Amino acid sequence: MTPLVQLWLPVLVSAVVVFVASSLSWMVLPHHKKDIKTLPDERALTDHLRKLNLPPGTYMWPGCQPGQDMKSEDYCARYNAGPWGTMNVVGRKPSFARNLILTFLFYIVVGIFVGYVTSLARLPGDSFLAVFRVAGATAVLGYCAGSIPGAIFTGKPGRFVLTDFIDGVVYGLLTGVVFGLFWPAA
Repeated sequence: MTPLVQLWLPVLVSAVVVFVASSLSWMVLPHHKKDIKTLPDERALTDHLRKLNLPPGTYMWPGCQPGQDMKSEDYCARYNAGPWGTMNVVGRKPSFARNLILTFLFYIVVGIFVGYVTSLARLPGDSFLAVFRVAGATAVLGYCAGSIPGAIFTGKPGRFVLTDFIDGVVYGLLTGVVFGLFWPAA
């Protein structure tokens, strides 16, 4: 087993590499350009939402409170008529800097788990390919698997899920490369 403390360098370097790749993916490359749309009359909707004074949370409509009959006439009529959607209400103004920092911290956490799993499967001095396979597969799971069920239930478009998944595979492979390159010698 490789002590986890010896893996601080691949954990940090992989977080930096994935952070840069993520930034390029969202700000430079064209594949996310169509993922997020703007509203046709944003001002009317935001004015109305402001009046509702919604507390922070995730909302889905048509909605049904727990314990209510989803077969009731009212619910079925709303469900059949549409529209259907989900919405996140954030409790404070979004901060790009805060979001970037939290994203980077997430990449470090993924790197720690990748290091842990890989340290159980690989010994110091193992080959690049042996380390890459374990670290890369673990990282792909870390970057891809968790978001898919949430995307399914919140109704994210398939294109958004696919581009997010592709990014996650790339981030995982990059993480595998970094761990392979920086794996401790015997």
